[in-house]
Amino acid sequence: MRCPRRYDSEDAKRRILSSCVRLFILKGYRETTIADVMAEADVSSSSFRNIFGTKDGILTELVDVMFEGQFEMAGSVLGNTSSPAMLYAVETAIQLAITERNENLREIYLEAYAHPDLAERIHRKTAVTIAKIFRPYLPECTDSDFYEMEIGTAGIMTGYMARRCDIYFTLERKLERFLHMALGAYQVPKPEQDAIVSQICKLDICQIADSVMQKLFAALAMRFDFSLNPSSNPPQ
Repeated sequence: MRCPRRYDSEDAKRRILSSCVRLFILKGYRETTIADVMAEADVSSSSFRNIFGTKDGILTELVDVMFEGQFEMAGSVLGNTSSPAMLYAVETAIQLAITERNENLREIYLEAYAHPDLAERIHRKTAVTIAKIFRPYLPECTDSDFYEMEIGTAGIMTGYMARRCDIYFTLERKLERFLHMALGAYQVPKPEQDAIVSQICKLDICQIADSVMQKLFAALAMRFDFSLNPSSNPPQ
């Protein structure tokens, strides 16, 4: 009797994850209700609450996939010849551009950083990469130092994500402001900062962000076993 129950639970979890991620992309995190998920996944309220409890449990699994391989995606844009600091600049610029191109992804990013446990998970993982990138500029810094600095630069990032661009605060200006502050925090010399920002401004960052989004949606669809058909493309 135990094997069928375990199978049912695992199958229900798969259906819930698939339905949640698809609905988060199409409707947004806040607009997606537990009732929506239960209806699409064909599970009971008790099954949902026994497996995940709240939507936050699904958000954790979704964000893990979203943050996996972000630097690899940036690397595919640049090739292998760019400096680590340039790689960081492209990766963060893509994130900021994506949140201007897709309101539902903006909401997912902001929800992730607003959730204390999930934000801590992101900070700790990102700090490891940050240390590898910026240790040449800050050789005396410890892993703890880079973790603390990552919290600060992530705070700037989320503040800029939350503030939508307009005719005065354009995406180009947002990227310039963020990159100078973040690269300055990691002690990248000003001439190198200027060169990096200049190179970012020459990229068609919106087209790159759109391409990365499509790869992200494809990865999510494969990971969580759902499809986004042409008639239900995520809003941009």
